Amino acid sequence: MKIQVLGSAAGGGFPQWNCNCANCDGVRKGSIAARPRTQSSIAITENNEDWVLVNASPDLLAQIKALPALQPARAVRDSGIAAVLLMDAQIDHVTGLLMLRERGSPLPLYATEQVMADLTDGLNIGRVLAHYCGIDWRPVQPDRGGFTIAPLQRTRFTPVSLESKAPPYSPHRNDPHPGDNIGLTITDAHSGRSAFYAPGLGELTPAVAEAMSGADVLLVDGTFWHADEMRLLGLSSKTAADMGHLPQSGPGGMIDVLDRMPAGRKILIHINNSNPILREDSPERALLEKHGIEVAYDGMEIEL
Repeated sequence: MKIQVLGSAAGGGFPQWNCNCANCDGVRKGSIAARPRTQSSIAITENNEDWVLVNASPDLLAQIKALPALQPARAVRDSGIAAVLLMDAQIDHVTGLLMLRERGSPLPLYATEQVMADLTDGLNIGRVLAHYCGIDWRPVQPDRGGFTIAPLQRTRFTPVSLESKAPPYSPHRNDPHPGDNIGLTITDAHSGRSAFYAPGLGELTPAVAEAMSGADVLLVDGTFWHADEMRLLGLSSKTAADMGHLPQSGPGGMIDVLDRMPAGRKILIHINNSNPILREDSPERALLEKHGIEVAYDGMEIEL
């Protein structure tokens, strides 16, 4: 089983279209050692032809173009995308669904009850797609065991609830519910190896710590380096915690968390354009390497 990183940046991508911070300005000009990144999503396959997308970013068309295996061309109109599984209802994880509207049959869409409600009552993607391919909703129940997604046969998906908030547009933005955001253990039944994926992770609950400690690969929240990174750069008044993310640095930060985990590979994904780890020659990147932590990039492949 293979996990392909389609996009590794946080919302807005890198560079962000309207941002002139040192990172975004530098990558546009080619004056810093950094590579552009699209908004976060991964794809999973067993045969390099049939794929399950985990999240559908606004950059999905560019991601499909960058990965020809997603277009196996078995018919006049065809796609290797068999289904989509959503981790949450954030704009940068769901609006790519609209790019799949030409599909010839309803799109199998796996999501929690809370995410389905947000995509019906807040951002009504379901109603829009009903005029095109339609959606075949498949309920996901976190903390109740795993499931498979056809045509993948040996891959098991086990969701766990994360402490988080619903998107800003959600009718219950300030009334969090279990299922607003999930982490995902992805297991290859043949090898027994697994990865834990959580691009948005704000708090290490006992259930999340257990899932992370049992995984061979960790692919987790790399959004911010500092807790107050956005305020320091004048980009926002919100802290990392306000936005539902655990920063890498500081006591109890992601570096501390990953240092306690036995996984063979530890990878940060969903990296904000403000984060200094985007610079390959930065002190922050060197510190991650010292701790055995990788930084995801578009096109990264992970074999399980």
